[in-house]
Amino acid sequence: MQSRYFTLTAYPNGLPERGLFTLETQELSELNRGEVRIRNRWLSVDPYMRGRMSGQHTYVAPFRLGQPMEGGAIGEVIASNDERLKEGDIVSHMGGWRDIAQISAEGVYPLPSADVPEQAYLGVLGMPGMTAWTGLNLIAECRPGDNVLVSAASGAVGSLVVQLAKAKGCHVVGIAGAAHKLAWLESLGVEPVTYKDRGAQELSDAIRLASPEGIDVYYENVGGICLEAALSQLNEGARIAVCGMIDTYNAEKPAPGPSNLSQMVVRKARMQGFIVADHWDHYPEFLKEVTPQVVAGDIDYKETVKEGLESTPDAFLELFEGGNTGKMLVKVTD
Repeated sequence: MQSRYFTLTAYPNGLPERGLFTLETQELSELNRGEVRIRNRWLSVDPYMRGRMSGQHTYVAPFRLGQPMEGGAIGEVIASNDERLKEGDIVSHMGGWRDIAQISAEGVYPLPSADVPEQAYLGVLGMPGMTAWTGLNLIAECRPGDNVLVSAASGAVGSLVVQLAKAKGCHVVGIAGAAHKLAWLESLGVEPVTYKDRGAQELSDAIRLASPEGIDVYYENVGGICLEAALSQLNEGARIAVCGMIDTYNAEKPAPGPSNLSQMVVRKARMQGFIVADHWDHYPEFLKEVTPQVVAGDIDYKETVKEGLESTPDAFLELFEGGNTGKMLVKVTD
């Protein structure tokens, strides 16, 4: 049996070019003990993958040039040499960017039995959802009645952050770009603010209008002018959870820091970055809280779906162009 997979041919400087991604084919060997073969149905592309294209080891190893790339995936076990998994099991794993994955069973997990679409475990009930829950609750220590600001609020992570904060009784402001994204946020009961055609001061003024009583919690996904604008609106003792800074991921040279970082001192604020993998022991707690809300329809989540394995690099690159509302997914097979 053959597997088609994407490789990276060079480490990019700036926004990766489509030509750096090459679709290859390999003949799969017989299964070794402890291995499984999975026919992928859904692939995840996520902003953090850009860091793996730098050639440098950050909190995760870089992609190896010429080798199969990796990412979250959902698929069906079609062969197993592991007693824990059997043919027909629907599983989540990290053998993405390919149609057939032959990998160690150690990192393969059967999906929980819940009345939700299977791809939800790549989005609202997967890593992005867990990231939203972790940053809001464990890092920012969000409390009922807090004033909450979220950047990239219509994305896979941000859109769950705003809804979890609303469920706590918080006043929530969401930063986004396109008109349809702002309209969706408004439908969720969020005060929408656009960053389009605004500098940091103009964005700060818009945040103040949307949240006249300041900001207690800022969930950071973007950096750049969003961070600078947020710092000026912090209340005393505010907490900032830094999930990511997508504004800098494709920068060709170091970006300047916020000009008003001194507000951290003035407001006696706390800013903490986090990696969700360090908190994965809380995943069952997250599922227990959020799964019933998803099943009941109390959590509204959106997916942007690209068809076919060949579309995976394009789906990834669109993340940096605002091309997704909610979770960006690639549908490999029916």
